[in-house]
Amino acid sequence: MNVFFEEDGNFKVATIKEEQAASLMLEDARGKRFKVKAANVLLRFERISLDDFLKAAQAAADEIDIDFLWECCGAEEFAFNTIAAEYFGANPSVQQQAAALIRLHGAPMYFYRKGRGHYKAAPEENLKAALAGLEKKKKEAEQMAIWQAELQAGVLPESFIPLASKLLHRPDKNTLEWKTLAAAADAMQMSVLRLMEKIGAIPDVGDYLLDGFLAESFPKGRGFAPTEPVTCPGDLPLADVQAFSIDDSTTTEIDDAFSLKRLPNGNWQVGIHIAAPALGIAAGSDVDKIILDRLSTVYMPGDKITMLPNDVVEVFTLQEGKTCPALSMYLELSQGFDVLSHRSIVEMVPIAANLRHEQLEPVFNENTAGKDDAPDFPWKEEITFLWHFAGALEGRRGKADPTAPLKIDYSFYIDQVDGEKRVRIVPRKRGAPMDKLVAELMILANSTWGKDLMQGQVAGIYRGQNGGRVRLTTQAGPHIGLGVECYSWASSPLRRAVDYVNQLQLLALIGNTKPRFQKNDAELYSIIGSFDTAYAAYAELQDKMERYWCLRWLLQENKREITAVVIKENLVRVDGMPLVMRAGIPELPAGTTVSLQVMKIDLLELVLETRMATI
Repeated sequence: MNVFFEEDGNFKVATIKEEQAASLMLEDARGKRFKVKAANVLLRFERISLDDFLKAAQAAADEIDIDFLWECCGAEEFAFNTIAAEYFGANPSVQQQAAALIRLHGAPMYFYRKGRGHYKAAPEENLKAALAGLEKKKKEAEQMAIWQAELQAGVLPESFIPLASKLLHRPDKNTLEWKTLAAAADAMQMSVLRLMEKIGAIPDVGDYLLDGFLAESFPKGRGFAPTEPVTCPGDLPLADVQAFSIDDSTTTEIDDAFSLKRLPNGNWQVGIHIAAPALGIAAGSDVDKIILDRLSTVYMPGDKITMLPNDVVEVFTLQEGKTCPALSMYLELSQGFDVLSHRSIVEMVPIAANLRHEQLEPVFNENTAGKDDAPDFPWKEEITFLWHFAGALEGRRGKADPTAPLKIDYSFYIDQVDGEKRVRIVPRKRGAPMDKLVAELMILANSTWGKDLMQGQVAGIYRGQNGGRVRLTTQAGPHIGLGVECYSWASSPLRRAVDYVNQLQLLALIGNTKPRFQKNDAELYSIIGSFDTAYAAYAELQDKMERYWCLRWLLQENKREITAVVIKENLVRVDGMPLVMRAGIPELPAGTTVSLQVMKIDLLELVLETRMATI
């Protein structure tokens, strides 16, 4: 005697060798013996071989019209042999009963299983929905096959074009497009990123890198929603000075300017004038929320994402030819550049000039500054005086070292030449007279205002360093790296939220009004945490984009060989640019100059592969 039974969701046949009340010992067609529960046996048959029975039952099941079979069922639960009699007629054969069971079991959309050998027909509305879903999946599979064929042929499907950025940076892995892309990449044995590059979905790697940052840090886009207009106060006193700023030519958010005036007692008055957006931006306003959301201007070669909308910047930037609201610090200096006193005031400051680095560098540099035969240039007297003052400030901080070599910074300029982007990398000496002048006056202003907040017991945000890394804190303390006992950021309120917050607090201190933020204010701690996170992400983007444009420059100039200086082990810094990388060289002493052959430049991975040419 043979049996047709169910095991692990599959139908099988075997011959009975031993039978007990609750179980049977069976032997399959290969001679393997095993035990099954008697309850699993659905049919018994003889005089038919095991293979022939299964083949015949399966063939008969394939012939069953599933829709007609469903129509034969009522709304109640039924057994498989009952529906076999309905479909095949009275007294169906064992094979026909097995065929009915196989067909019922293989159509879960039509029949719900209710127990071993028992089923119930799916309600009509459920069946229609299931069939529609099945048809949808079929069409989706067909569409995916078409797309995959296009991708593997090196063609970007038309429907992928508007989704390219999302697929690259923030993919929904449940979509057909992503599943197709992943399947095609697997079939071609490459990453999705490389496949997208291959099919032309990344026409500009620089844009791809920026888009990835925007997707993460600016998911709503880099633009600004409309905001209420801001205005500066109209009742501020007019400063009796003529101020000038010193900035790069690309700077539009001009935060700081300087003035110099001889006092009747023979001393000098130095004015440090900081743009004052906090005067015209109401707490909780749309613009205020933008500042505390963006937290900083984002810089990168050839581009920037400003913290403030342009129309707000235009109201407060210290633009040449305008009289601008400013928070001014006036210092009275002796003939020996000693700071005798300082005072802070909110006022309107006439901005006489916006001087640019490119204008000053040729005439005011380490070879000409303070020299009797130095060429004349606008604001020479004021700039030379402030440079001497900066030198005195640097010495008092304990940071002056005339023998130290000047470190090099780099400015990137992206030009459009015949419709193509071309990069210029221009070195700038950090610590050169122009840089020292601005840096020292900013350090002085920030440390002095930080001390004012501390002494006035007004909450503020400080930058501290006491034996470890620099960090933002609400507690005033020393900044060892700068050599000052207290340091805050307050000199760039158009570009940094921390400076804007500190300016709000300084205005309250100067005006003797209630500060917006109190000590131990939870919002102040939240701003610090958010700023640290955002500032790190923005710095990472700047580093990444500078690395990209360094590599673009090597391609642009068709560099086959470069020189670099060993930092340590095989880490080198390429000459003429801020590119640090691992090089294919033996371990050499730090400071060794090496010549490297350029083997491969991979913009997508920002990798430069080299090998050593000569020492």
